[in-house]
Amino acid sequence: MKISIITVTYNAEATVERTMESVAQQRYADIEHIVIDGASKDRTVELVKRYAPAVVVSEPDMGLYDAMNKGLRCATGDFLCFLNAGDRLHSRDAIAHLVEAVEAKGGAEEVGVVYGDTNIVDDEGRFLRVRRLTPPEALTWRSFRAGMLVCHQSFYVCREIAQQYDLRYRFSADFDWCVRCMKEGERTGKRNVYVRETLTDYLSEGMTTANHRASLMERFRIMAKHYGLLMTIACHIGFVFRAIGKK
Repeated sequence: MKISIITVTYNAEATVERTMESVAQQRYADIEHIVIDGASKDRTVELVKRYAPAVVVSEPDMGLYDAMNKGLRCATGDFLCFLNAGDRLHSRDAIAHLVEAVEAKGGAEEVGVVYGDTNIVDDEGRFLRVRRLTPPEALTWRSFRAGMLVCHQSFYVCREIAQQYDLRYRFSADFDWCVRCMKEGERTGKRNVYVRETLTDYLSEGMTTANHRASLMERFRIMAKHYGLLMTIACHIGFVFRAIGKK
């Protein structure tokens, strides 16, 4: 079983090596690492090429999700995931354990999404905390009414059900993408499998964090599209009470 890991970069010389190294050190051999770079002006591409990934594309793009779509078109693995600059695979056995979980449930013919837990790390790669939202044992596209319960970087999708990112969304297209992939998996009779361990160390500061308000507004529109306006309003009332209860 081949796993495609897609890394999107732009002027990422300060963080990209930890990502490349975490993939290169995996004990599981059949990994295709694809790097889509937005024509960086620093040493990003030079550093990336030291690790001899399967594919390196460096050219201007229309933003993060356009670059991710390029990565999807390059991928040839049975499952794919996005691991962006600064993120890293948590352990050297992360992919091996993921593949074992998929094969135990019938392989790519039966499994649509395989997912796991996520740690949050700082810009030096140091552990900060376990991600606040935790994956459920049984995940469906309806689960995301409670928020993005699985970190995008710990969400591996069977390539045959993977969708293109909707470029109408600038900040939360990953939320929409995850829901649409799970919908397609359900339509085609595939199951989702939980790997009960940490798969990813996720860099805390990203584009969505930096544009928090715009991201939340986009997220509301996406939820209304998938779950209906009344359900989305009800869910957001619940989010408010949940936030108050944690103060």
